[in-house]
Amino acid sequence: MSETCAFIGLGVMGFPMAGHLARAGHKVTVYNRTGSVAEAWAKNYGGKTAPTPAAAAKGAKFVFVCVGKDDDVKGVVLGDSGAFAGMDKGAILVDHTTASAKLARELSAEAKKHGLEFVDAPVSGGQAGAENGTLTVMAGGEEAAFAAAKPVIAAFGRNVALMGPAGAGQLTKMVNQICIAGLIQSLAESLNFAVKAGLDAKRAVEIIRTGAAQSWQMENRAGTMLEGKFEFGFAVEWMRKDLAMCMEEARACGAALPVAALVDQFYARVQAKGGNRYDTSSLMMLLTDK
Repeated sequence: MSETCAFIGLGVMGFPMAGHLARAGHKVTVYNRTGSVAEAWAKNYGGKTAPTPAAAAKGAKFVFVCVGKDDDVKGVVLGDSGAFAGMDKGAILVDHTTASAKLARELSAEAKKHGLEFVDAPVSGGQAGAENGTLTVMAGGEEAAFAAAKPVIAAFGRNVALMGPAGAGQLTKMVNQICIAGLIQSLAESLNFAVKAGLDAKRAVEIIRTGAAQSWQMENRAGTMLEGKFEFGFAVEWMRKDLAMCMEEARACGAALPVAALVDQFYARVQAKGGNRYDTSSLMMLLTDK
């Protein structure tokens, strides 16, 4: 069934995600802070562009947002030119930004005041997952709103699940990021150990990848880590933003995150070496740099 959609934020994730909506037959209007990117998207996929988030959201049953951080979300959702101002009563805003659970709860309450629905729905799978339409989408919000949005989200989400009320999607994404931080550090240490011990590290990976140590990080990053290449997706600066939110939530709920806190410090060292835009596997450089 074709739906009328708006997509706000056409970065490395949003651009292909909006494209999948258009390919699925939905009518899509896009907004991006840099207008030339929106024009390029429309040229590629045949949708429309709008000058403001409110204009993009006008008449849309589903409004998707995928921007950088909390303040960016507020900038495109709230205010006279924000999406909420343009949305019709009963419309649903789905925020795919990795943002704070606190913001998700605030926007859910604000949406209710406008007669709207809000679903926080951060994603995992990186740029490749966005381009291939195979993202994992973890959502928080009302069951009815999620049920309505799920078939549309399926255009770019392979695994889409409701995790609980508003904020639960963001909390689940934090679980994901905490896990990834530890996995990458362990992988970096194991690869460096293999090299220092005189093994053929690539052969070592080939044999252990079919056992209990297997992970997505090993499958997709071990080879490039050994080559000292760190230009493959999610950047260190964004991971540090996410880990900061994880630690804030952990303090609030009393959870201990000793490994995540340590890895965050390691990422700070990567940044100090000029690696702000390196991908998260760049933890390897701290072990191999002379």
